[in-house]
Amino acid sequence: MRTGKIVKIISNLYTVLSDDNLYECRARGKFRFDKISPVVGDIVDFDEKEKYIVDIKERKNYLNRPTVSNVDIALITTSIKKPDLSLNLLDKLILVIKEKNIEPVICITKLDLVSFFNRGVYKKLFKYYENIGIKVFYNNDLNSLTKYLKGKTIVLTGQTGAGKSTLLNKLDKSLNLETNPISEALGRGVHTTRHTEIHEINGIYFVDTPGFSSINLDDINKDNIGIGFPEFNKYTCDFKDCKHIDEKSCSVKDAVKAKKILASRYESYKAFYKEIKK
Repeated sequence: MRTGKIVKIISNLYTVLSDDNLYECRARGKFRFDKISPVVGDIVDFDEKEKYIVDIKERKNYLNRPTVSNVDIALITTSIKKPDLSLNLLDKLILVIKEKNIEPVICITKLDLVSFFNRGVYKKLFKYYENIGIKVFYNNDLNSLTKYLKGKTIVLTGQTGAGKSTLLNKLDKSLNLETNPISEALGRGVHTTRHTEIHEINGIYFVDTPGFSSINLDDINKDNIGIGFPEFNKYTCDFKDCKHIDEKSCSVKDAVKAKKILASRYESYKAFYKEIKK
């Protein structure tokens, strides 16, 4: 019996890394009975001769979409143009990631596609995210990014076409991952990553996943929504159970009016609260 980490899944074939060797395994039927499926990132016991996974070790965290476990950081690849920046999606990803006890880190791509003036506007916008405790990097400063990620397992997420595979190709040209241009008709990216796989690049373990443009909040309790909006904690409302929605006396809403809280962040909060409440 050996122990290893699942680094790639294609169909029902699981590639397990153990002592620098790769083993292609299948999963025992008992996992279906137990209603659990092995995912990329899982530490597993497997039968080396029979090539079957027999046990999944306890996970320290788990993301349903993209499906991956045991990661340290979720790197949210965030495009400015082609596809256009979606602050609602960014805020939703931050909420889901933090709720799963994973650190969100933002990587900005395609800033060069906007005017010099607008670059300053976007940099000011993302300075806000840094001020609430979220690391922000730009893909033209890969040295700073890789230094921060060194030795950690990173899940790449974000909009389809935001540049996840392009980022990996820049870090290691030998990967030669497929990239496609943005669909002009749809205004968004075309899926290029068709399966989830871990790539080791200079001591960083990147989980490349299929892109997506929507994510739900099914697993989030409305009482936990505040974890994605830490800046709200600076303000004390008259009512301890203030939801910052319909209350007449609310310090958070006052802070939004005073432009101390980013208006787009508050709009995201309201939308998420209503979605979760439903």
